[in-house]
Amino acid sequence: MEFGLSEDQKLLQESVRGTLERVSPLERVRAAADKGETDAADIAHALAELGVYGMMVPEAHGGMGMTLLDAALVAEMLGRYVTPAGFAATAVMAPIAIAGAGSKAQQEAWLPKFASGEAKAGVALAEAASGAREGAGVTAAGGKLNGKSLFVLEAEAADVLVVADKAGGLHLVKGDAKGLTKVRLTSIDLTRGLSELQFDNVEAEALSSGDAAATLRRMIDAGRVMLAADTLGAGWMMIEKAVAYAGERKQFGRVIGSFQAVKHMCAEMASELEPCRSLVWYAAHAFDTMPDEASLMAAHAKGMTGEVGRFVARTATEVHGGMGFTDLLGLHYWFKRIGLNRQLLGSPERVRHEAAVMQGWAA
Repeated sequence: MEFGLSEDQKLLQESVRGTLERVSPLERVRAAADKGETDAADIAHALAELGVYGMMVPEAHGGMGMTLLDAALVAEMLGRYVTPAGFAATAVMAPIAIAGAGSKAQQEAWLPKFASGEAKAGVALAEAASGAREGAGVTAAGGKLNGKSLFVLEAEAADVLVVADKAGGLHLVKGDAKGLTKVRLTSIDLTRGLSELQFDNVEAEALSSGDAAATLRRMIDAGRVMLAADTLGAGWMMIEKAVAYAGERKQFGRVIGSFQAVKHMCAEMASELEPCRSLVWYAAHAFDTMPDEASLMAAHAKGMTGEVGRFVARTATEVHGGMGFTDLLGLHYWFKRIGLNRQLLGSPERVRHEAAVMQGWAA
């Protein structure tokens, strides 16, 4: 099968790119990181004006009803500019959950607000996607949730949370619900927020109008594709920065880009990362058109970009020499973003194991 981007998709990505060049330059990213600001209001507002938060919301609820490939193109640009603004939870995973398993009332309450940018969402399903750590996990009984969930995406400013319990059920919890405690987690990536949620008899609404297990699976698949696309964008920016630096930095009276070893480093980064683009696109395409392949391709895309992204991040930093590790250069924002993407919603080792199980190669 051959497919490429439509003219509308190319225009979408260029529009997002142009907006982020304006509202999320490195200076703005640095300022946000210094203040611990992981969902910058001005950047989120600019994205809302573009309509990106309504991409995955059905048209019947005020959204655009677009595909996951469209969302992946946006995620790639967010990674390229290490944008300190939420996207995967509010714009992709939460709409998939509520549209797929929510009641009519739940859909009418939240989907239009996501589409307009009026409401934000967080998703708590790390235990389902990457395995529970000791003491983590959420139980549901009598409309109440107890326990805790780690590495929750975009929870800090969330108006509503989509929470997966140990049994695979999905629940909606208001962001300011009684008995809910949010603990901000510190990670290497200062451009995005992670939280621990503690539940003490917290009231929750079950998402039970559809197949919750299938919806949870689709949320995980979509989230993995978003992280893979984010890494793709971040990786290409690091390559471009490395090539530009190699064309300027002089050593022994010559620009270092003229040395064969440096040429090989840059060429190897590009040759390793470019095939990931078609893999990410295909995984996003499969999500909407080939459900039997969706989970497998999402796992492959997440695992491959996780490994290649780490190689690119390391090599691009090496091309910059000692400068690569300085805060002044700012390369570490991309380096750390790629590192966090690698682990969220399943490490390469975990997703490769899942892929092997899906194909009958492992138990």
